Amino acid sequence: MENIQSKVVIITGASSGIGQATALLLGKYGAKVVLAARREERLKSIAEQIQRSGGSAVYAKTDVASAADMQKLADYALQQYGQIDVLINNAGIMPLSFLYELKIEEWDKMVDVNIKGVLYGIAAVLPTMRERKSGHIITVSSVSGYRVDPTAAVYSGTKFAVRAISEGLRQEEGPASGIRTTIVSPGVTSTELTKSISNEEIKGWVDQMSHFAISPDSIARAIAFAMNEPADTSVNEMIVRPTIQPS
Repeated sequence: MENIQSKVVIITGASSGIGQATALLLGKYGAKVVLAARREERLKSIAEQIQRSGGSAVYAKTDVASAADMQKLADYALQQYGQIDVLINNAGIMPLSFLYELKIEEWDKMVDVNIKGVLYGIAAVLPTMRERKSGHIITVSSVSGYRVDPTAAVYSGTKFAVRAISEGLRQEEGPASGIRTTIVSPGVTSTELTKSISNEEIKGWVDQMSHFAISPDSIARAIAFAMNEPADTSVNEMIVRPTIQPS
């Protein structure tokens, strides 16, 4: 993983699950990791774990649904390390519900975190990446960005949206500035994502799939693979499912 060493990587949603696994793996490979999430104590613990292993990590309490917070995060990364090589837009929520339940506040929150959070991340890092004519923006999406299931209409809508945003970014910036884009879409993965589901019946259905969920480490390895490719190669889309997941 020689192309990962010394890269400065911002990871949102880094306090657990895929974000945590990715931070630990990239730290092991020699990246300089900037951890971001709302749970500051968790970030501190993960940063210290990376540092104890000989890696380099800092952290900043961040709400991805705030454009100002995301700009502060990018400024902090530049202050600490002098550049930003990679942004991993990993933060996301999945409060599944039937549309007739009219959980409008949950819909708004999904749009704020899953779509606006990605856009605010792009806005925060794009100027410096364009100036350097180098960078990589990775977004953790979902298989729900390729299909729609009952209870997932709004969630899938947000994930279809970030696929469109990433593809637009690829077309605009790849030829113009050499910035690479990657969408990594996990299938059923063992994370805290289901904790945001307020409908207990739906949560029970989703939790029943946990027996075949894959580890967040599998997604972290996919992200590392895309990052490690040489600058002339852009891995644009990856779907990573449990082998036995039917759809």
